[in-house]
Formats: sequence, structure tokens, C-alpha cells
Amino acid sequence: MAAKKAEQELVNQWRDILALHARTQCELDRALHGHGLCASDFEVLDLLSEGSAADGGCTYRVQEIADRIHLSQSALSRLIARLEKDGLLQRAMCAEDRRGVRVTLTDKGRALHGEVRPVQRAVLTRMLTDSADR
Repeated sequence: MAAKKAEQELVNQWRDILALHARTQCELDRALHGHGLCASDFEVLDLLSEGSAADGGCTYRVQEIADRIHLSQSALSRLIARLEKDGLLQRAMCAEDRRGVRVTLTDKGRALHGEVRPVQRAVLTRMLTDSADR
């Protein structure tokens, strides 16, 4: 009986995590929509913005982004193509492996990220702090 109760508590904890993720993702999408972004768009911009201002942020291979953003390769490729079309990032052939593609923020992408970052962080703070208080 105790084992079954412990198992159910584990399942309930997992479902709570999934529900928190879904609620947070929806809140992020709503908050970012007015800026022309969704949560996944912002995650790519945020990842690419890492690094010092002097070096203009980071350059990642598409596969490295896929590993960090948790999107399928095809979904990420479509997202990157759309962000490139919007002038927020640029793609270039990878010098060390001609089969690879590197992605970098443009000045426009860096500016939008700077504008939207506080919005995203506020949603995370609200959603995750509220969750911890429950």
C-alpha cells in the first residue's frame, strides 16, 4: 500500500511539472506575441545572445541549438528560417565542417532580444515564484 501511494505521488508530481510547463509556455507565448515572437523564438534569441557585448553574442551550429532548445531538427530549421527572414539572425556555412550551418544574431535580433528579455523574465518570475509558493 505504501509503495502504491509513493508511486501515485510520483505520478502526481510529474503531472504537476507538466502542468506548470504548459501554463508557463502559454503565458510566455501570450506575453511575447505582441512583439512578434513565441516562446521558442525567444529561446533561440536568448541562447544566441549569450556572451559578451564585445563579441556580439554567440554563434551556434544548428544542431547545438536543437540540443539546447528541445525542438526537432525540422521544427528548428523552420523557426530559424523565419527568424532569418525577419532579419533577426543570420546563417552562414560552418568553416570547420561545410555540412554544418552556424547561426548568429543580427543587430536587429539583439535589439529585439534586449527589449523582450525583461518581459520573458517577468513571466518566468511570476509563474515559477507562484508555483514555488503553492
